[in-house]
This record gives sequence, structure tokens and C-alpha cells, in this order.
Amino acid sequence: MCRLFIDADPDYWDPQTRSMRLDGVSTSVRLERFFWEVLEEIGRRDGLGLSRLVAKLSRECAEAGHDGDNFASFLRVCCGRYLALQLVGDIPTSRDAPIAGLDAEGILARERRRHAVARSSGRRQAEAASCSATS
Repeated sequence: MCRLFIDADPDYWDPQTRSMRLDGVSTSVRLERFFWEVLEEIGRRDGLGLSRLVAKLSRECAEAGHDGDNFASFLRVCCGRYLALQLVGDIPTSRDAPIAGLDAEGILARERRRHAVARSSGRRQAEAASCSATS
């Protein structure tokens, strides 16, 4: 299993620092190349360059009241969610479909249902394991 990850192109985890303006302030964001590539793909879907996408995410994150102190982690999670939502079919794999045109509320509702089912299933498995251990 590990060979799949260990033998991947090391350029994927090569950290890169990009300078950009977020809300009029010059700043730098350091991410691995893999995440920059995913962010570029996300931006292209809506006709946004990387800097504009990151600035938009930063602004909307702040408007939602989220703590921006760990913005690089937020960007990594955005990339992971983008790829995961493609896997379950909530985001079309066709790069012609803009992200802005998707039904965000519907996607979030389906995601919450999937997580609730997974948590419930996990609790049932834990209870079953506990009962087996005490029998």
C-alpha cells in the first residue's frame, strides 16, 4: 500500500511560497505543489486566476466568521473536500462545470447526511465490539 504514496513524484510535496494580496495586504502562502495545482483547477472552473481564487476564499472565510490564522490548512482542506466531493459525484468531474453554479446547499445537506450515517454506523460497530469483548 505505501509504495503508492512513497513512490509518487516528490515534486507533489515540494513546498512553494506564493506571494499575493489578500484584502489589500501583501502576504505569502506556503503550500505543497499538489495543493497549488488543485487550487488552480478549482479557479479555472470559474474563470479565476489563482490569486483571485485565494483572495475570494480568504474574504468569504472572514465574512463567515472563521479564524484565518491557519489559512494554509483551510486551503488544504478546500482541496481535499473538492476532490472528495468529486469522488461521491457532488461536484462534476467535467472541468467545464463552474463551482459557483453548483447547488451548495444541496451538496452540504447530502454531505451532512453521509457523515451522520457514518457516525451512526461507527457507534453501532463500537457498541458491537464492546458487547463482544464483555461476552
